Amino acid sequence: MREMEPKTHEDASIIQESSLTCIDLTNTDLHKSALLLKQACLDCGFFYVINHGISEEVMNKAFEQSKKFFDLPLEEKMKVLKNEKHRGYTPLYDQIPDPENQVLGDHKEGYYIGAEVPRDDPQWDQPFYGPNPWPNPDVLPGWRETMEIYHQEALRVCKAIAKLLALALDLDVDYFDSSEMLGKPISTMRLLHYEGKSDPSKGIYGTGAHSDYGMITLLATDGVMGLQICKDRNVKPQKWEYVPSIEGAIVVNIGDMMERWSNGLFKSTLHRVILNGQNRYSIPFFVEPSHDCIIECLPTCQSKNNLPKYPAIKCSTYLKQRYEESHAKLSSYKNQT
Repeated sequence: MREMEPKTHEDASIIQESSLTCIDLTNTDLHKSALLLKQACLDCGFFYVINHGISEEVMNKAFEQSKKFFDLPLEEKMKVLKNEKHRGYTPLYDQIPDPENQVLGDHKEGYYIGAEVPRDDPQWDQPFYGPNPWPNPDVLPGWRETMEIYHQEALRVCKAIAKLLALALDLDVDYFDSSEMLGKPISTMRLLHYEGKSDPSKGIYGTGAHSDYGMITLLATDGVMGLQICKDRNVKPQKWEYVPSIEGAIVVNIGDMMERWSNGLFKSTLHRVILNGQNRYSIPFFVEPSHDCIIECLPTCQSKNNLPKYPAIKCSTYLKQRYEESHAKLSSYKNQT
């Protein structure tokens, strides 16, 4: 673990870089990869994947088109403002995941893109399915096509990781690949742009401390340092570590839903983004199971001495609760300021 001088005003301590497990998705020894993944999920729930199959061309195009969108005038971006299905543009300060320590909200803008379900699908009008708003193709030609290709590629990678997760939990390799689980997943990519402003001593964060809601998150970045993780949220003062970018690798973490599924065995870890003055672009990709999937303690995570810690809940119900909690935090904060 290498030490680096902090460039924020948070404190005078040394902030370290975290050493995370690296998993090669072309390794034919799935059980060996599953053991590596299991240890990573027991430790902090963050790891890298390499040889994931998303080409450099696809990745570069997604970042180029993302930057083109965020370079548009605000007036143009507001034409595709986030709708009731949580798709579209989100301006600065749209979220405040850590209101105890943040002022205003996250210093970033974003764009949600979800999997599209055809209009003739019986679940078309469900909260987390349905169409995306898209920028005007005359303004951004090829933009939609680029994002749809990246979305498909990222989902493929998530399904490969889900196989390793299943083996790590002593389940059949295809356990999560059933129609009721990842057959029609709630999969969302989010384009993010940070303007580089962070000063924790003044409550300014790129993204405030939080853990992800769902099952699996892939994070592709432009290489600009910013992501920090806190492996033990209960230790005071909290210890934060930078997650360095590795060329060709994608950062992966599990979310609260996976922690819940594993009965608390796997860790969904607090993370945040602290910038040092540089613009930063990233593309997180979130995967949750199908709308009606029931999230309950997996059979391999139960025993006489380890009864289920969480009640069973439908995936869409759980996600709706989490989104409502997030919006309540923001509304409460705005009402107090």
